[in-house]
Amino acid sequence: MENKRTLVVALGGNALLKRGEPLEADIQRKNIELAARTIAQLTRQWRVVLVHGNGPQVGLLALQNSAYANVTPYPLDILGAESQGMIGYMLQQALKNHLPEREISVLLTQVEVDANDPAFLNPTKYIGPIYDEAQARALQAEKGWVFKADGNAFRRVVPSPQPKRIVENDAIRALISRDHLVICNGGGGVPVVEKADGYHGIEAVIDKDLSAALLASQIHADALLILTDADAVYLDWGKPTQRPLAQVTPELLREMQFDAGSMGPKVTACAEFVSHCRG
Repeated sequence: MENKRTLVVALGGNALLKRGEPLEADIQRKNIELAARTIAQLTRQWRVVLVHGNGPQVGLLALQNSAYANVTPYPLDILGAESQGMIGYMLQQALKNHLPEREISVLLTQVEVDANDPAFLNPTKYIGPIYDEAQARALQAEKGWVFKADGNAFRRVVPSPQPKRIVENDAIRALISRDHLVICNGGGGVPVVEKADGYHGIEAVIDKDLSAALLASQIHADALLILTDADAVYLDWGKPTQRPLAQVTPELLREMQFDAGSMGPKVTACAEFVSHCRG
């Protein structure tokens, strides 16, 4: 195996399906094809480990799931696992078409969280499509879901606890050591809690950027790259004083305020990874 450095790439669910685009499979395939082309180029110089988001996709699965009244809706941990297979398959296929000589492995990944994480009392993770206010109110009344403003629209929000440990960490390391391009921690990983009798799923969606930072630290990656549909991290976003941040330290980032449901976790993930590397 070539002596390449390891790069963890975090690909946002909104990069796979851009804001406002219909939740169509063909549209996602086209976006994934564009992403795969870039990621394939990165493999020339890096051993790539790919993490992807699932916000729009897991929200769509929840809507489809709740439409069949004869069965109790499946919980978010199972839907998250389903999204790992769906998105992982499309990424794997697109990457294999660009890198036919490489082994591309998709690993269904569980990530341990704390059942007492305060995030369970304050949902912030956006999932699913966008709605106007009337649609959001109607769905909230019908299904009991929580909605919050996302720009000029509304989206469902769910708990997003901090990732503590990647259950399949050793398997990921083993695949990397065999020079596989690994796709893992999809949608941040399936959220699980450890009890006396083992692991159990819990209703949440882990932020994929925080999960990617944890993964990068656990596998001792050399770099973390977060891809999104935004062109920069902005201070004072949405205000007349908004301005992009070109270069900043982890200490300064921690003093700044960002939206907890979108840019905030990305900034936190970068700060945590850089701080870990310093240590």
